[in-house]
Amino acid sequence: MSFQQFLLILKARWLVIAAVFVLTVASITTISLLMPKQFSATSTVVVDIKAPDLLTGLATNSMMNNSVMATQLDILRSPRVAKEVVRTLRLDESPESVARWREATDGKGVLIDWLAASLQRNLEVLPSRESNVINVTFTAASPEFAAAVANAYAQAYAKVNVSLRVGPARQYSEFFEQQGEAARARLEKAQRELSEYQKANGITSLDDRLDVETTKLNELSAQLTAVQSISAESRSKRASGRQDVLMDVMQNPLVQSLKADVARTEAKLSEAASRYGSAHPAVGSLEAELATLRVKLDTEMRRVSASVSTSDDINRQREAQIQGALAAQKTRVLQLNRDRDQLNVLKRNVDSAQRAYDVILARADQTSIEAQVNQANVVVLNPASVPAAPSKPRVLMNILVSVFLGVVLGAGAGFLIELLNRRVRCADDLSDVLDMPMLGQVTSAAQLIQNVPQNQLKLAAS
Repeated sequence: MSFQQFLLILKARWLVIAAVFVLTVASITTISLLMPKQFSATSTVVVDIKAPDLLTGLATNSMMNNSVMATQLDILRSPRVAKEVVRTLRLDESPESVARWREATDGKGVLIDWLAASLQRNLEVLPSRESNVINVTFTAASPEFAAAVANAYAQAYAKVNVSLRVGPARQYSEFFEQQGEAARARLEKAQRELSEYQKANGITSLDDRLDVETTKLNELSAQLTAVQSISAESRSKRASGRQDVLMDVMQNPLVQSLKADVARTEAKLSEAASRYGSAHPAVGSLEAELATLRVKLDTEMRRVSASVSTSDDINRQREAQIQGALAAQKTRVLQLNRDRDQLNVLKRNVDSAQRAYDVILARADQTSIEAQVNQANVVVLNPASVPAAPSKPRVLMNILVSVFLGVVLGAGAGFLIELLNRRVRCADDLSDVLDMPMLGQVTSAAQLIQNVPQNQLKLAAS
């Protein structure tokens, strides 16, 4: 369809189009004027999701802001907030509300749920763009009621936010209190086991005692080494069997003195025998003196040799005693090491129980404080005021819409009638109907007559 055909149809069907247009505008205008007036009140709240938490000091991640705001919008639209509004305004106690509920549901269901659903249908929650401000708009027939419900919604939203935060905190507080009691019982048990073990083993300061016993063990080990060296020397002396080669005998002053006397006496005896002969009394006196000296020398050598044997026996006994003391000291040190290991295990149990108890106690204190918080991160920025003008119906907007709708419907009605009763209004219509090419077109008969010469007209008349 060409634009010329379009205009010709509008021109031919202008009465129908005008009638439909007038009827549409008049109908919508009349309905708008007769509709009951609705008033909308808006309360503005601010959700502070960027500030750090006052208790934990943790700030919300900026990537989570969108999800947090979406969650807050869902909370605002939730039946829980609507029920809180019903309780705040005491709508469930109103006879009018009860009558409307019974009329609508025949008394079936729960009154507060029905009222909450009714409020939700007239509620509009819109977030401000790129901000944490939420606009809570409620529409009602009464401007006072609309403002009251909008403000009640803001207050109920803040109250529900507090309860959503405090409720889990109270549950966690009770949980941590129970866990704290169990952790304290474990700590007391570990401390009691440690004290009983220390008391049973007489342990006051195990580290100092272990250091002392280790020092004693080292001293005994050194003593045993020294005694073993002396004992080995005494055994070697004793095993030689010759008294004259013993170091103690050879180094003894008295033995050395007696040996010198014997040597001198032997020299005198040899000189006297060569000078006076063996029968001389002086020679006999020297022989008697020499025999006496040799007896003394032999006696002294045997005494020194016997002292070496006695010293060897003493050294062996001392070695055996030190070995026994060393073995007992090793056993004592090993037992102290075992006691220290067991004591360390018990101490670690106490330390572990103490750390667990401290962590649980800290969490219990934090959740206890959170359970007592009565402030939410929601603040009423602008409370709703009583609207002075109705928000619905929008008469001017409806009239403008009716004008546009009337034009569209009128044009549609004209084209529909044209399709049902098709007419030829131009050459293009004729070509479309006959499906034949157009050779010429007579636009106006009067204009055609004016263009024909007069002699041709007279000839045609005759």
